[in-house]
Amino acid sequence: MLKLDRYLIREFSQSTFAVLAVVLIVLLGGAFADVLGDVARGKVPAGMLLAQLGLVFLKWLPMILPLVVMLGLMLAMGRLYRDAEMPVLVSIGVGPKRFLRPLAWMALPVVIVVGLCSLWLGPWADRMSQRMIDDAGRNLLIAGMEPGRFTELPGGGGVIYVGGMSSDNRELQRVFVYRQKKDRFDVTTSQTGALSVQNERDRYLRLEQGFEVEGPLGSGRDFRLMRYAANEVRLPADIAQRRKADAVELQPTTALLGDPRPQARAQLHFRIAPPLLTLAFALLAVPLSRSAPRQARYGNLAVGFLIYLFSMFLMLLGTQWLDDGKLPVALGLWWMLLPLLAVAVWMYARDGAIKRPRLKAAG
Repeated sequence: MLKLDRYLIREFSQSTFAVLAVVLIVLLGGAFADVLGDVARGKVPAGMLLAQLGLVFLKWLPMILPLVVMLGLMLAMGRLYRDAEMPVLVSIGVGPKRFLRPLAWMALPVVIVVGLCSLWLGPWADRMSQRMIDDAGRNLLIAGMEPGRFTELPGGGGVIYVGGMSSDNRELQRVFVYRQKKDRFDVTTSQTGALSVQNERDRYLRLEQGFEVEGPLGSGRDFRLMRYAANEVRLPADIAQRRKADAVELQPTTALLGDPRPQARAQLHFRIAPPLLTLAFALLAVPLSRSAPRQARYGNLAVGFLIYLFSMFLMLLGTQWLDDGKLPVALGLWWMLLPLLAVAVWMYARDGAIKRPRLKAAG
């Protein structure tokens, strides 16, 4: 490998990793807030916080790496123009087309990573996340509670208070449950209790030796008091956190190939698009970075960012159209991907080309 190629690969890689670090730090706050909100609402046990955060990043990588590649390459190329290195390279016969080899050494591994994340790791992370949540649903209430603290029931159906727990977190002591349904409320207390799961989804809190008071939320005297030896209280299920096993988002890519449903075809094209977008953005970054020595540094970056947003908008819109049946399945997302790749190749091939002067005929 020539010394120039090593130099350009190092410049491209440093800028790309710098942009990746900044983007991940920005996205970390949003992902952490979402997962932490699920933990606070009792949808996810606190012990699964880091695992869920890592799975979320795996699902987001195919969406953010195309932007990282474009901005990283544009920053590196922009520095070459700003520091007058490009005029020197052009003067010795090294133009933008000569950058194709170092660009491929840097961009193609990223395209492969995006393809792996989009076609395999992302769906696997989605399935793993859902499996962890479903498995935790058996003892989610106990995993999310602490003795001496009020905890909101999943789905916002009320609150529960536990005075103490056994060492194995199976038996509860001094239980207080408040539930609200339509225009009535229900308060249940007991000395002991335990959580049980039936039919893989229905969760019941078995209470012993307690009282139950039922009454209206507003005005009225329709109160009922009951003392019981044993009582089973059904806890509300969090429907939003559970998806069907045949949901297209949870299916492997190989299973989508033989699925004739429009939703499956839309999901398949949605997974194919990110690596092709990454390749197109890598080619577009070189011609978009062309600038004069005194030109503003971040103007071209804004143009590249707008191209990324517009492409992602078309990808999401096209996926929704395929899901709704508004686009033929055979057309897929190729109507957006192929023209973008063609424009990227054309702009890269035309970058730095010298126009021939027009000769005017003598009068």
